[in-house]
Amino acid sequence: MDSLIASPAGAPAPDPIIIANLNLSLGEGAARVHILKDVSLRIGAGEAVGLIGASGSGKSTLLMVMAGLERPDQGEVVVAGVPFNGLGEDELARFRGRHIGIVFQSFHLIPTMTALENVAVPLELAGRADAFARAERELASVGLGERLNQYPAQLSGGEQQRVALARALAPDPAILVADEPTGNLDEATGQQIVELMFRKQRERGMTLVLVTHDASLARRCDRVVRLRSGAIDSSASHRHPTAAVAAP
Repeated sequence: MDSLIASPAGAPAPDPIIIANLNLSLGEGAARVHILKDVSLRIGAGEAVGLIGASGSGKSTLLMVMAGLERPDQGEVVVAGVPFNGLGEDELARFRGRHIGIVFQSFHLIPTMTALENVAVPLELAGRADAFARAERELASVGLGERLNQYPAQLSGGEQQRVALARALAPDPAILVADEPTGNLDEATGQQIVELMFRKQRERGMTLVLVTHDASLARRCDRVVRLRSGAIDSSASHRHPTAAVAAP
């Protein structure tokens, strides 16, 4: 097939996320399950896309493939113009650290580190000399400027997710992916996290890919893509005429 990233001189830059003919199976022997089936998808710069579908439909796995956390069996994954197939694990980790912010449902904070340290450590590993100063600014930007030295156990669920969001945003990534970011939060706290995440996406012009079971949350995105049994359901995937409105 033609290269997915080739473009004529002077042409617009390629879409930041391009997936073509993706197949992925997990498990061994008789227990092996075909999770993603011939998935092709393009996501544009600054676009917010909601991935929806029933449990087991493959939406979280697709998100992990976009983030370079899962390797497909077949197909191409090109992010920010870089084909993942050509990267080793260390190269992929470095690329992800620079270009992709990830927010998980379960926060994944290090319990023995303060909020400030949780945000700063990935920056330090990436060689940033200003890691702690940048982490402090990012935490302040999500409303945790007074909670820098608190440990995860001293923070509420909503505060922990704010730390996780600050950690994802600190490297100033072009792409933010979020897997059920409100799944462990009550409705009011989850709404606060949603407003904050969309506000940051708009302010920074990031591409956002959001996995959710919440149809109303998915409709906040520019486009909704539904997965059904590991494949994109083109009849149920659509673009919304208006993007998410700014929070008051």
